Amino acid sequence: MLQWERFVCGEPITPSQVGDLVVSSWKRSASSGVDPHGASAPLAATGDDVQHLRWRHRELLRASTGLISTIKDLLVGSRSILLLTSADGVVLDVAGHPQTLGRGGDINLAQGGDWRESTVGTNGIGTALATRKPAQIHAAEHFCEGIKGWTCAAAPINEPGSNAILGVIDISGPPDSFQHNNLTLAVAAARQIEAVLTQNWTLERARLLEACLHKLSATDAAGLIAIDRRGRLVHLSGRFPVPMSVGEQLPGWDDRLSVEEWAQRLPEGLRSEWLHPVTADGQTIGAMLIVPQRARQTNIVRTADNGGSEADPQRSSFARILGMSAPIAAAIHRSRQLVGKRVPVLIEGETGVGKELFARAIHGEESLQKPFITFNCGAATRELIAGELFGHVRGAFTGATNEGRPGRFELAHGGTLCLDEIGEMPLELQPVLLRALEEGVIYRLGDSQPRRVEVRLLAMTNRNLLDEVAAGRFRRDLYHRVSVTRVRVPPLRERGDDLDALVQHFNAGLAQRHGVPERIFSAGMLALLRCYSWPGNVRELRNFVESLLLTADHPEVAIDELPYEISNAGPTLATEREHTAATLDDSERITITRALIGCQGNLTQAARTLGISRSTLYRKVERYQLEGILGPNDAGETAEPAIQKH
Repeated sequence: MLQWERFVCGEPITPSQVGDLVVSSWKRSASSGVDPHGASAPLAATGDDVQHLRWRHRELLRASTGLISTIKDLLVGSRSILLLTSADGVVLDVAGHPQTLGRGGDINLAQGGDWRESTVGTNGIGTALATRKPAQIHAAEHFCEGIKGWTCAAAPINEPGSNAILGVIDISGPPDSFQHNNLTLAVAAARQIEAVLTQNWTLERARLLEACLHKLSATDAAGLIAIDRRGRLVHLSGRFPVPMSVGEQLPGWDDRLSVEEWAQRLPEGLRSEWLHPVTADGQTIGAMLIVPQRARQTNIVRTADNGGSEADPQRSSFARILGMSAPIAAAIHRSRQLVGKRVPVLIEGETGVGKELFARAIHGEESLQKPFITFNCGAATRELIAGELFGHVRGAFTGATNEGRPGRFELAHGGTLCLDEIGEMPLELQPVLLRALEEGVIYRLGDSQPRRVEVRLLAMTNRNLLDEVAAGRFRRDLYHRVSVTRVRVPPLRERGDDLDALVQHFNAGLAQRHGVPERIFSAGMLALLRCYSWPGNVRELRNFVESLLLTADHPEVAIDELPYEISNAGPTLATEREHTAATLDDSERITITRALIGCQGNLTQAARTLGISRSTLYRKVERYQLEGILGPNDAGETAEPAIQKH
């Protein structure tokens, strides 16, 4: 309490007496403008709005009903209450000790209460959301004075198969109800809710896929995708005018809209008449997007989101891969050599380099009429992977469809099976995959009938599979089977001036998509961008350009618009002696680039900022080929006149 008083008064505190978790939360609370003398949380919803909020989160509430009924009786004896909140920290449900429930209502620790850190400061719910980790906040550790008479332990509830937070489970009570195992109980409760959600979603997903298969068999369609109620793509076959992959969320999806309302919010290139909601037992469980056969024969223009059209042959060609640098040219050349060769290809590269573009190009230039079936080995639980790859028969497992369904191997028969993140394949399933590849025969789950399939395998990974083999996480025989031939897609930092072309491409395409003016990237700005290592590669660059387009206040991109990690990009001084000279040159080049950009290319001002003479700066500009950054009054000068002036 003493440390809190010192913190509120702006005096130095002793973090070791409080803990890093609490100190960090106090700082976030203060920076959000939370009143430290506050006595309660605000209400985010009242009356009918609470019911609407609960309806929006009905899946989460349904999955937690049994657990809350069980735990609330255990909490009565400890005078505690159990709360369930949304991902925004708004209380959806509360149960437990009646007297504590009454006290909780006094501070809005009740339905509709908003318990984010940014609104009520440090507390179990808000801090768990802010850190994305379980958090226990006791008594004086709370930021607001009026809620220090509470103790709380909270754990986030994560969406199965992703890192998205769906809500928080929290155990709260008076300070004398504090128990260390409350946090363990909250974590266990969160995991139990996640397990129920997984079971429910697996069953619902199977029913959705079953409906799609029935629809596909009765429809002459050029393409079909299935989307669950959470807007995630769970199945794709054929071709679409918008690039999508299994596991991705429908662009522009809003969880506040019903499935029936998606027709008015579809991305450009998808027509509302293609959307068909799927219902089961009177409840909408997802939707299908069906492209009619005639659409495949239409000359569909590329969409402006730079992904191209699935029905456009250019979508699956090497023409989609931008770049003229030696590393990318070598990767394209090697890939072209493999077109038409019915051997497995392992496409290696960091996250975001565009491995799927290469996979689609290798397949597409081979034959656009053959199926191209993708599957992300890291986007499904191990229990679902076998069913997704090999299919199942009726009654093979709990939640299996009534008629059974084919897996990705069967759907890819005669074409290409593209396995992304193959390094994530569970070890126990690797022998099954190896046998299917070796023998060309698969068995659906629960079936003894062999089914012959002929697929061309393209596997993608951002891991070093040889390291995975050495660590015992990937079978050596499977590695040699999937890597008969290999293609390495280079990271963006190795592609030199390709970055300039990609910036121009994304700038034009995304500006057209969003209906906004293109931005101006000066030569100096492009030089600074080339200094950044781009760990997210082309995907990160695309998102970066899109952000600049959507938050523009003036035409030219300024240095203060850049994220910290980009504006302060540059190599760290290497400890290796042999690299010291090169690293110092890089650091000097980057420092001069930043100074010139900050001074709008004015050589005199930049020299004054750097503390060197104008002539010295010009010689260094020539050395590092930075003349393109200079302003109009300086760009035409040579080093000799600059020396004469001094």
